[in-house]
Amino acid sequence: MKENFRKDLPISSLISFDKLLKQYDVMAKSGNDTVSLKARRILEMAQPYPELREGFNDVSLLKKHKNVINFILQDIFPEVVTNNEIKTASLPYSDIIFNSSKRFKKILKDAGGEDFIPHMRNLHEDQMYILACTVVLNFHYGFNFDFKRPFFYDIPDKQGVMRHYRILYNADFIDILPTKTAKKLTQSDVDELLDNFENIELWKEKIPPNSFVSKGFVISNMFDVTAEHSISEIKSSLIANDKRNSDNFMGDLQETFRSFFNTPDIQVGFVEYNPKANQFEKVFANGMESFLLGENDALHCTSALCKSSYQKLLEENSYFAISDIDRSCKASGGESLYSGLKEKNIKSAILAPIAAKGELLGVLELVAYEANVLNSINANKLEDVMPFIVSAVLRTKEEQSNLVDAVIQNECTSVHDSVYWRFEEEAKRFIKDNLEGTQPTFREIVFKDVYPLYGQVDIKNSSQARNIAIQRDLMIQLSTINTVLEAAWQKRKLPIYEELMFRVNNHIDSIKESLHTNSEQSIFNFVMDEINPVFSHLKKVDEELNNQILFYESSVDMGTDSYYDHRRNYDESVTRINMCLASLMDKKQKGAQKMFPHYFERYKTDGVEHNMYIGNEIVGDQDFDMLYLNNLRLWQLQVMCEMENAHYALKPKLSVPLDVASLVLVYSTSLSIRFRMDEKRFDVDGTYNARYEIIKKRIDKSFIKGTNERLTQAGKMVIVYSQKKDELEYLRYITFLRSKGYFTGKVEIVELEGLQGVSGLKAIRADILYKTKENDLEMTYTYDDLMNELKA
Repeated sequence: MKENFRKDLPISSLISFDKLLKQYDVMAKSGNDTVSLKARRILEMAQPYPELREGFNDVSLLKKHKNVINFILQDIFPEVVTNNEIKTASLPYSDIIFNSSKRFKKILKDAGGEDFIPHMRNLHEDQMYILACTVVLNFHYGFNFDFKRPFFYDIPDKQGVMRHYRILYNADFIDILPTKTAKKLTQSDVDELLDNFENIELWKEKIPPNSFVSKGFVISNMFDVTAEHSISEIKSSLIANDKRNSDNFMGDLQETFRSFFNTPDIQVGFVEYNPKANQFEKVFANGMESFLLGENDALHCTSALCKSSYQKLLEENSYFAISDIDRSCKASGGESLYSGLKEKNIKSAILAPIAAKGELLGVLELVAYEANVLNSINANKLEDVMPFIVSAVLRTKEEQSNLVDAVIQNECTSVHDSVYWRFEEEAKRFIKDNLEGTQPTFREIVFKDVYPLYGQVDIKNSSQARNIAIQRDLMIQLSTINTVLEAAWQKRKLPIYEELMFRVNNHIDSIKESLHTNSEQSIFNFVMDEINPVFSHLKKVDEELNNQILFYESSVDMGTDSYYDHRRNYDESVTRINMCLASLMDKKQKGAQKMFPHYFERYKTDGVEHNMYIGNEIVGDQDFDMLYLNNLRLWQLQVMCEMENAHYALKPKLSVPLDVASLVLVYSTSLSIRFRMDEKRFDVDGTYNARYEIIKKRIDKSFIKGTNERLTQAGKMVIVYSQKKDELEYLRYITFLRSKGYFTGKVEIVELEGLQGVSGLKAIRADILYKTKENDLEMTYTYDDLMNELKA
């Protein structure tokens, strides 16, 4: 006989109809005359050909006995359902098919004729071998191996649309028989196979090729699962990150949608929805296009859509289908939606909203170049895939947001929420340029015609307090050093100890009255270079001095290599003040942003300073009115009074009871601010606007004209301005806040001594009222009263 079968499987095949004919042997003896008569006729037809029972592997005999085999299989392939059922008789583990229903034959004919041979998807040779082995293990050896997998044929239809068929096998008419080369397997052998699925050589060792024979045939029943498969493919494509980022993602997705809608000319597009600008924007990704936008990067929704589609997509979040674009274009008088699609020769379309929790994220565009192919009826098929699309879009938006954040963080560091949208726009343009292969640059961000607000709650006399703390630590350190040197002198009478004591006393005298600029460094160098080596020597030669030196060293801070007691108290006090004030300002800012968005930044020095900018360009999509500037000024004044109160509630708990003084700078002229890429911060833009920055830097050191009195004072809110209208505005605010318990009735207006490059400034100084208990609005005090109360 001529071999026509694969020799590299554990099972060789014999085509046999013995098991089927044995059923007819039984049926021939039936008491039902109709059944027995039909069975005898089939047996008589098969009797002259014993090979049909014995089995054969010469495929040419299938053609020779074609009519007989068809007659034998008539009950399996009934004529009444042959145009509906997709069924074949074939050999296991082989593409050899010898009988089939008319529908299956038509499927093959549409795919490419009778010579078209379907192949099972994703079943390579090693897996085929192991699959055959599991059959042997289950049916011959009696083990329970589960290697069941769904099998599919992928077959194109006559339009070229790929159809997908799931195969279910019926093995009722097959026997598995061992040959002489079959081995005996133990449980140990099976356990070894269980742990080595990928080791094909081990499988071939335990169950060698051709060690078994399959005698019979299998029945394959197939079902068209194109829709289900398309949904699965869409889900897989959208979920898998590597697929979504691949170059052929859109091509594969379009093929899947063509199968899903059973039409070859469907194309797929996407647009992203920007709610801030109420516009559709192009998605910049490999192969992604939009039929709504065409060559545009963005279009306002009212320009891209008609009234009906706008309502459907944006207001109702439901599908909008156009079955005949030519007809709709004519009926609408050429509205932009229809005319734009018609220009692209599109004949029908479905626009599907991608929405989550009632918020539109984007639109899925399905278009076809034939009328009525897409319509309101088959639009409902999208119900099964839209959840996956929405999930993918949400994830993609999150990924894009992370990418935008990464660009902004890299180019600009952190950015305030109020202006983030502008940086986001620039980052998207940056990413687009990068994708298009141009050299991307992050352009400077400028906001024009914004109004500045500046305020500070500054720690009074912080430099003096710091110097006093340093002075006290140095005095204690030098005195302790002197004590050790005095003890060493008394014991050893070495002149060098006396000389060192002399120099220590000189340092003490130099800082006793005041700390000079270079005193701290000079003393530090003296201790490190000359005292420490002597102390190291003394520790080795004198146990009593060793104990004294160890006591001294235990008081030296390891971080600064010097005494750090009073300075620690000072630094901790400053830190607590800053944290308290900054925390309150940050908390209040959240409410202020809800009133009207504005740029805000604050930073800690010796106290807390803040900048705010408000104006139309910062909000972008909202209408700015001067009312919001006035509101923010009033809010600023009120919050700074609350910060003063927060500080004086904290002051009794501080190691160093530091005072603060508050100042507000009023600047009525709008200016421009530019984000400085090199400094990663906003700054005023232009020479004229630089005057504002000069005033900010010098104002808190200014004096009242004609006096030696500093402008800023503890217990007073200072408001610096240059125009009469600003004076009147803030006097109104003070009067109002006085009624709310923030100020006393004591208000003075003073003129400032001219600053370098700046003149003509005036200031309002208003005494602040303080409360001693949280929410105690009745018990309010002036600064002097409060100091007396705290001392009591």
